[in-house]
Amino acid sequence: MNRIHVYGTMNMVILMFSFITGKVKETEKNYITLENNGIGYQIFVANPFSFELDTEKTVYIFTHIREDEFSFYGFNTREEKELFLRLINVKGLGPKMALPMFALGSVSGIMDAIDRENILYLTKFPKIGEKIARQIILDLKGKLTQSENVIATGFDEVVEVLESLGYKNSDIKKILPKLSSDLKIEDQVKEALKLLLK
Repeated sequence: MNRIHVYGTMNMVILMFSFITGKVKETEKNYITLENNGIGYQIFVANPFSFELDTEKTVYIFTHIREDEFSFYGFNTREEKELFLRLINVKGLGPKMALPMFALGSVSGIMDAIDRENILYLTKFPKIGEKIARQIILDLKGKLTQSENVIATGFDEVVEVLESLGYKNSDIKKILPKLSSDLKIEDQVKEALKLLLK
């Protein structure tokens, strides 16, 4: 399932993808190819070799558009994507510098380092020097919180579907621990709906 927002002008139409679900067909040193409905999407990710070939995967997408570039950056969770979006708004920190941070660090670890002004932690990431680390802290300290909408990693797509059907996040959160993680997404949604209707 893809969620696509279309923004247009008289001269250009831009597709903004929220996420793409498909089969992992290729893993290269800095990207994967995700096949959906016969289309292969090249998506830059932090750790391509953590993706298993020929398995179905939901990847949360940031579309990076410049005059000479149209690229997809992908994340395992919405929480990672949200933090990435905050990081690339820091002066001097672009997508290609921010993405590798998620290969070596966790969302909670990065957020904790920013709040504690842990320069040493932040400078362990490739291309992040002390100047950039200090800018990250200056721009983001005290402004990052764990999103209440990002819950139970592994059920992100179930949450997306249920929210699109009008269910409240607080109600969804209550039934997620009761879902079977080894079911297909369609069966997880059916199971969730039964629990929500009780």
